[in-house]
Amino acid sequence: MKKEIENEMADELLSEYNFAQMEGGVKGKYVQRYRAGTNLVLVDPDVAQAFPDDAAVTELLN
Repeated sequence: MKKEIENEMADELLSEYNFAQMEGGVKGKYVQRYRAGTNLVLVDPDVAQAFPDDAAVTELLN
């Protein structure tokens, strides 16, 4: 069984964090970047030895 961790502040925000009064925030400002995601390719060490740097691997994959 998992032990419950008691942390009084875990789900509570301080009163000075009133997001309704904040100005200048833009909802969804980075949503396009987030949806674009990342193409991460992990190369085995023996294969990586055949390439001088990351740019060479990227060039090959493009």
